[in-house]
Amino acid sequence: MRLSPLHIALVGNEFAIAWSDGTESYLELEFLRRHCPCAACCGESDVLGNVAKPDVTYTPASFRLRGWQEVGGYAIQPTWEDGHKSGLYTFPFLQRLGSAQPPIGGGANPSQPS
Repeated sequence: MRLSPLHIALVGNEFAIAWSDGTESYLELEFLRRHCPCAACCGESDVLGNVAKPDVTYTPASFRLRGWQEVGGYAIQPTWEDGHKSGLYTFPFLQRLGSAQPPIGGGANPSQPS
C-alpha cells in the first residue's frame, strides 16, 4: 500500500497527519521547520559528495505556518510566515520525522533523521 495522508490539519502548534496505513503523526512546527530538507536549509553536495551546510537564521515567523500544498502525490510543501517555501517533505520523510520527534518539551534538537 502506498503511503499517503488521509487528513492534514494544523492543531495548535502541531502539524497533524492521519496516514493511509492507520498511523498518525503530530509534528511541532518548530521541529518541522528545523528539519526542512531543502538545499537552502540542509545544504547540497558537490560532485565529490561533500555537503556544505548553510548558516540558517530563524526568526519567530520561521516557525509559524502560513499554509501548505500537496505536491505530485508524494510530498507536502509548507509555506512559512517568513516566506520560506522551498522544502518538499516526502510522505515517508514526514512519517519518519513524526517517530523521531522528542516528546513535547524534550529539550535539545535531535539530528536530522536519515
